[in-house]
Formats: sequence, structure tokens, C-alpha cells
Amino acid sequence: MSKIQDILSERILVLDGAMGTMIQRHKLEEEDFRNDKLRDHKYSLKGNNDLLSITRPDIIKDIHRQYFEAGADIAETNTFSGTTIAQADYHLEDIVYELNYQSAKIAREVADEFTAREPQKPRFVAGAMGPTNRTASISPDVDNPGFRAITFEQLATAYQQQAAALIDGGVDMLLVETVFDTLNAKAALFGIAELFKERGIALPVMVSGTITDASGRTLSGQTTEAFLISISHMPLLSVGLNCALGASQLRPYLQIISEKSNFATSAHPNAGLPNEFGEYDQTPEEMRDQIEEFLKNGWLNIIGGCCGTTPEHIKEIAEVAKKYQPRKQKLNHVSEIV
Repeated sequence: MSKIQDILSERILVLDGAMGTMIQRHKLEEEDFRNDKLRDHKYSLKGNNDLLSITRPDIIKDIHRQYFEAGADIAETNTFSGTTIAQADYHLEDIVYELNYQSAKIAREVADEFTAREPQKPRFVAGAMGPTNRTASISPDVDNPGFRAITFEQLATAYQQQAAALIDGGVDMLLVETVFDTLNAKAALFGIAELFKERGIALPVMVSGTITDASGRTLSGQTTEAFLISISHMPLLSVGLNCALGASQLRPYLQIISEKSNFATSAHPNAGLPNEFGEYDQTPEEMRDQIEEFLKNGWLNIIGGCCGTTPEHIKEIAEVAKKYQPRKQKLNHVSEIV
């Protein structure tokens, strides 16, 4: 914890960019998502990108390498959908441990390779923990508003299992990201805390929420400040925002986080807003210029990219980040979650 905390006080750290965007460049087919063990799996697996850490580790390793070469300090593991809850869509709940462990191991190997090459610029691995495809706060049945498709306990258990495998695989920190329902995030944090207690350990934990539209609220209805307050009882490394919006649209909400948070502040926005085909057109230079305003204002400790971003985007972001000092934290609330 102390090593990355010390670095955060010295310079702005750069998170990597989109995993899915890079995977799409390979135009993969069903067979890429299968190996001998999954050869006869009767359900379609195409699109289960987390599975590629097992079936095509060469692709995932190369993506991590490209982002580190572009200037990233932190790689996110290829585990956005790495819970039993999300993998149930593919009937693959039984391989969740292997999936997370191998994803962490791949990222760890590449990070260590770059750290050995540049000891003065250590590389880190963040275990990515996505929101799942269920929400604890909202009913999926419009005729039954009290119904929930998932419970807090089920979420906490799933996240605890994921965190255990990520830690076994060698991650430096955990990143609970793309939070659209704060109750889901609180379940994740509870599961992580329980795991830390069981093992007598503590890793840095990052949380990144998602403002879904111009209302400035999460999908479950919280304002940015309410989201921050809801998780501020936990000892976190950082709190920030990612996904859904581009940098310019994220500006007012990131300012709130920066002004109100006692933790380090992070952002990894999309490369603008998607076009009518669901693609992202914002150039690396355009995104860099929008992010530079955040850096000039001293709002950030960690900056990266989400949907639509590539190593080219991260290269521009990393270069501009070198010019600015990190945001000054008001208080140091980072401590062990035990």
C-alpha cells in the first residue's frame, strides 16, 4: 500500500485503456473462445472476453504490453465479467477461479517484465471487478417494484470469490469499477473486507462509479456526491468515475469528486460518446486536450481510458500527465480494510 501511495503523492499515475476495444480489433470467432476443456460446451461463448485469458492468453498479454509501452502505470486485469453471476450467462460458473487467476497472472507477468526493464517506473496490476449484470437496488420487473434478481449476500459472496482468485494471481490492488448501483459496490466492498479478514491481509482498493447521463446520477438514482458519501466509510485508495460519458461530459461530476473526496481521485472516461453505430470517433489528441483541463485544475491522481480508448489514446494521456502535479489529498484515509 505504502509504495503506490507514495508514488501517488509524487506524480499522476496512468491507468490503461479499453480491453474490449482492443479485443475487437482481432475479429475473433467462436473457436477463439474455446479450448480442449470447452470444446464440447453446448452454449455459445463468443463475446465472453474474460474467457480469452484462458483460451487466447497471447492476445491478452499483447494488449497489456501495448498499454504499458504507451505509458500506462497500471494494467487492469481482463476480468470485468469475472463473477459467477456474470458468467452464469455462459453457464461457466465453475471456471471463475481459473479465469480470474489466469487473468491476474498474465497481467502480473507483463507488469514485472516492464518493471524489470524500467525499475524507476514500477508497473502495477489492478484486479478489475465489474458491476455484474444484476442490480440490488432496482427491480427488473416493472409490475413488481419490490422484486430483486439478486441479493446483497449473493453479490458479496461472488465478489469475495473473484477477489480471492485475483489476489492469488498476483494483483497489487482491486478496482471495483463501472458502479451503476452503489449497493452492488457496497456488497463488493463487504466481500473484499471479509476476504481480507479471513486472510489477515490488506490490498489497496479503488472504486470507480458511472454517471449514466446528463442528469448527473448513477443508474440507481444517486447523485455524484451521494455516491461518494455512500462509500466513504471504507478505507479506499481512490474514488473516481469511468465509462458512459466522454471526458468533456464527465467534467462537472469529476469536479465534485475532486472537491469532496478525502481519497485519491481517478477518472477513465470513454473516448467521447458513441456514434450511431456504437463506435467511438474521438481521436487521441481530442481526448488528450479535454483531459488536460482536468490536470490543469489539479483534480486527478489517476487518469486512464475506458470504452473506445486504445494505446494511442493512452500514449497522449500519459505524455500530457507528465506536465502536471497530482491532486493534493485533503486527508489520508488509506488504511487496512480489516
